Amino acid sequence: MGFRFRKSFRLLPGLRLNIAKRGFSVSVGRRGLTTNFGKSGTRTTIGLPGSGISYSTYKPYSSGARPTGTNGGYRTLGTAVIIIVLTLAAIAFAALVK
Repeated sequence: MGFRFRKSFRLLPGLRLNIAKRGFSVSVGRRGLTTNFGKSGTRTTIGLPGSGISYSTYKPYSSGARPTGTNGGYRTLGTAVIIIVLTLAAIAFAALVK
């Protein structure tokens, strides 16, 4: 039996940072509809909260085999994180201006 590690931190309402033994990911959404940006692809999950019924799709970042040693997934995840942070900064700035 292998050991597992997973920890999730709520950064803002609807935005979570997930840390696991093999890396980290960012989740955006709320109960019923969540998109997770991980190192190798994006997973979107739609469900009925409280029922245990859900549908999930997975889209890898690249369709071809990636040579060992490249970090394309991390580069894409980094881009997603930067976009999210810039969006949140714009929202915070707009709230301060009001």
